[in-house]
Formats: sequence, structure tokens, C-alpha cells
Amino acid sequence: MCSSDLKRLKMKNNLYKDAIAKFGQVMQITMFFEEASELIKELTKELRGKGNRENIAEEIADVEIMLEQLKTIFNNNDLIQEFKIEKLKRLEKILKNKNKENL
Repeated sequence: MCSSDLKRLKMKNNLYKDAIAKFGQVMQITMFFEEASELIKELTKELRGKGNRENIAEEIADVEIMLEQLKTIFNNNDLIQEFKIEKLKRLEKILKNKNKENL
């Protein structure tokens, strides 16, 4: 990672910490619920044929920002990465088995 990337990452992490300090953990967790529900609403519209890709992108961005704040609140990024690796391996295995069935 180059120094400018590292600087941007530190600035982003500080921004998350500042938001948590200003609004509080409970409010930011609650805000995650709100943002996730807005994404669900936009995805539901998409499934009904009335979606808007720009709205979906905006809501995904909001959810990702709130997820980063949750990682900051719970200070569990390493554990999250371990679970992601495990779950991706499981998905890969499922997909390989599915491909074998289709042959």
C-alpha cells in the first residue's frame, strides 16, 4: 500500500471514529438499521421492475459506510476477515460441487 493510500485510510478511519464520538454508538448502530432498510427497499423495487440503479448504488454506499463504523465500534475487523475467508472457501466448495453436477 502506498503512502497516499495509507493516508486516505487513516483519514477515513478518523472520520468514522469522529462520527461515532459525535453521535454515539447506539445512534450509529441504529443508523445502520435505517440504511440497511433503505437498501432493502431499493432492492425490492428492483425485483418488482421499478428499480433505479443509481439509488441502489447510493444505498450500498451508505450501508458500506455504516458497516465500517460497526467494525470500528466492535473493533473486530480481524475476526471479520477470518469469517469472510472461511465463508468464501465454503462458497467456492459449493460452486465447485454445483459445477460437477452440471457436467
